Amino acid sequence: MPLFSYDSFNKQGKKITGTIDAASKQNAIDVLRGQGLMPTKVIEATATKKGFQLKNIFQKKIDIRTKVLFTKQLGVLLKSGVPLLQALELLIEQFEGEFKNILINVKDGVKAGESIADEISKYPKVFPNIYIQLVKAGEATGKLEIILNRLTTYLEKNEETRKKIQKALAYPILLTSFAVLVVIFVLTILVPKIKDMFTQFSKELPGPTEALITISDFVTGNIIYISIAIIFLVIGFLYWRSTPKGKLKIDETILKLPLISYFSKTKAVVQFSKTLGMLIESGVNLSEALDIVCKIVDNTVLTQRLTEAKENIIKEGKIAKYLKKTEMFPAIASYMISTGEESGKLAEMLLTVGEDYDTELIEITDRITGAIAPVMTIVMAVIILFIILAIFLPIMEMANISGI
Repeated sequence: MPLFSYDSFNKQGKKITGTIDAASKQNAIDVLRGQGLMPTKVIEATATKKGFQLKNIFQKKIDIRTKVLFTKQLGVLLKSGVPLLQALELLIEQFEGEFKNILINVKDGVKAGESIADEISKYPKVFPNIYIQLVKAGEATGKLEIILNRLTTYLEKNEETRKKIQKALAYPILLTSFAVLVVIFVLTILVPKIKDMFTQFSKELPGPTEALITISDFVTGNIIYISIAIIFLVIGFLYWRSTPKGKLKIDETILKLPLISYFSKTKAVVQFSKTLGMLIESGVNLSEALDIVCKIVDNTVLTQRLTEAKENIIKEGKIAKYLKKTEMFPAIASYMISTGEESGKLAEMLLTVGEDYDTELIEITDRITGAIAPVMTIVMAVIILFIILAIFLPIMEMANISGI
């Protein structure tokens, strides 16, 4: 069914915004009115949800801490015996902005007899597929509070890993940013100020100085065009990357880079193992669990390999055999998963593999940044040395001619 976004007011006059699945615009309006809302604007949102959108670059997303806090508190309230509807009503007051509006819509849906899994599925950009499926499994088994506790741990560990990787990459990014700022300062501010002095002193300037002045003249004379070109290149690249063809090409390139390829494969192993283990442990059947897992792996090429393996796994029920054929999983990981299959502890072993390679992922990140940092330092040293030579060679010549 099409997805519609809407603006409306509740009976208390509070503005409520959100999205809703409906057969038609009129059906969406009828459903909203049935929930006690007065819609003021209803437009089809399905077409605007896909692909690249310029506004998405600047749009503020609901951060992971908000989702972790909601998941944890809902689990605690349910474990304490608070009914789901009342728990949602209590939690609404703990949040603000867009997330609060989402919770109000979810609560209204639950009050109307819908399941919480169906309600949160209307917000795929806030609640990923794995979150929705686990909540659905929790509702079906009557163990929603246990599932929410597992989800909290899952979200927290994923965020912890993300922050460690981000921290490891911070130094190379800082070095690169500093080098770019130095070059911009020299070309647009420093060189134009000293250029006249150098050209008046001598008609023949040293090679590095001539080159620096030429580059500076080009940049300062075309700064507007260069800025526009960079903006269009960035937007063009982001759009291309958002297309299936662009994403596939980038992912293929990633898998050809030695250390980066190993990082990408290890990350996929972590995502696959931890997610599949948790889904199976929570009671989601193998076919549905594999469908979910294949969609969350970042690399398109690896996703295709897993999808091909999935069909054979579902037919024969042998996970380790076909995971090995994807050439993603190291021998030890395949062996551990095979052991889990044979011992009837597949979910436990998958989670163990995920944890082990999560640690490996951090170590790989450290190795990558350890390799990048010296290269960036050398590049910066060369740039700065060139600038120093370009500026000080004519100054030294001036000093020699003046007899200083």
